[in-house]
Parts: sequence; C-alpha cells; structure tokens
Amino acid sequence: MGSRPARVLAFIEARLLPRGWMDLLRQILLFVGALLLYDLVRGIVAGDNPYKPFGDAMRIIDLERTLHVFIEPSVQAWALNKHWLIDGADWIYLNGHFFVTFAVLAFIYARRNQSFYFVRNMFMIAMALALIGYWLYPTAPPRLMPEWGFTDAISQFVTGGTGFIDDGPTKAFMNFYAAVPSMHVCFAVMIGGSMCRLVSWRPGKIAWALYPLVVTFVVVATANHYLTDVFLGALTAGVSALLAQRLLARARPDAWAFVRATA
Repeated sequence: MGSRPARVLAFIEARLLPRGWMDLLRQILLFVGALLLYDLVRGIVAGDNPYKPFGDAMRIIDLERTLHVFIEPSVQAWALNKHWLIDGADWIYLNGHFFVTFAVLAFIYARRNQSFYFVRNMFMIAMALALIGYWLYPTAPPRLMPEWGFTDAISQFVTGGTGFIDDGPTKAFMNFYAAVPSMHVCFAVMIGGSMCRLVSWRPGKIAWALYPLVVTFVVVATANHYLTDVFLGALTAGVSALLAQRLLARARPDAWAFVRATA
C-alpha cells in the first residue's frame, strides 16, 4: 500500500490529468508561448504611423453611421448613469476575459479531455487571425475617441478618475490599437459555444449561450470596442472553429476532433 502523498498524486492524475503530467506541461508551454507572441505582436501593431489607428477608427465610425448602427455612445452613456453596472462591466472587462477563459480551458482539459485539443487548436487559429487583423488594421478603440462622446471607463475604474493608465501592470491588459477584431468577444463565443455543447445541464447551456452577449455589452459599455469589432470578433471565432474542424480535425480525427457531451 503506497504512502499518502503517492495516493494523493495518483488521485489528482486520475481526476485532473487524463493524459499525465507531461501532456499538461506541453499544453501550458504551448499556451504561454502563444500568448507571449500574441502580446508581443499586439504591442507593435501601431507601427511608425501613430495617425493610422485613429484614421481607421474614423472609418469604422463613418461606416456605422451610414448603416445607422452607431449606438455605442448611447449604450455607454446609459451604463455610466448606473454606477453599479459600469463598475461591474469594468471589473468583468479587466478580469473575466482571463479568468473565465482559463477556468473553462482547465475544466475542458480535466473533465472533457477528448474535446480539449479541438478547442486548443481553435484558440491558436483565432489568435493568429487576430494578429493579421491588428497588423493590417490597427484601430484606436472608442475610449480614445472622446470627441465622439466616449469615456475611458476602465481608466477611471482603475485609477479612481485620476487619468489614463500610463504605468503599472494594468497597462499590459489595455487594448491600445488592437481593437479589430474584439478578442474578448471572440474568446467568449468560442468558450460559450464549446460549453453549450459540453454541458448537459439545461440552465448551464442557457448561461453559456448568454455569455457572449454579456461580454458584448461589457466591451461596448466600457468603450473598448465598436459594434464592428464585435461582429468581426464573432466572425473570427466562427472561422477558427470551421478551420479547426475542416482542416485539423479531419487530419487527426482521433486526436483533434470535438466530442459532444453524451449525458
């Protein structure tokens, strides 16, 4: 009969590590490497022309005004009048994107492992597509366009209204000129769609189906994205899922296919 620590490790492996410690380490290193590259490229998307992001933002505003869907200032104004609501949206924007995504990926890895590798591939494709968008179309988010009635709600939430965030670790989480597409929405669609198919509890399915709508409200109310960004973020999620299915899952159906919940 083994020692207690050995039994604990065996229990952890059986319940949380369906493919062992080495596979877990490989997935962590893959995600860390991808995120570091992603953040590095995001940091240089503005290039040598600081005026281009604002010009691109104006093109989006002009397009939305032409289509009569430029409602973002009104949505934010409504949310700002309800302090509890805008504070909640600010908190979700700063924290939910990372923690919800991490928690769901951990859950899928541990409890729905057969589907994890499809979801992983989908995320990798989405981040690659987003970097192409950031490079081709660096765009200033609404919060940097106060002349159109936008308020930098995140900055006020973090600094207590003392001004824009110039220093400190929070700056790393701010989206300067990487507004198109909205990866908050892209991740929410991929997470929500995956969990809808992986949970069998009906209230859970409904909650995950609504999750992308909550994130959409958050990114608009905090003036971090235009509706165009939201649409392109959802489109990026759809294209990534399609490519993960049609290309990668077909290439290795035994390892990279998505497996729905059966009960």
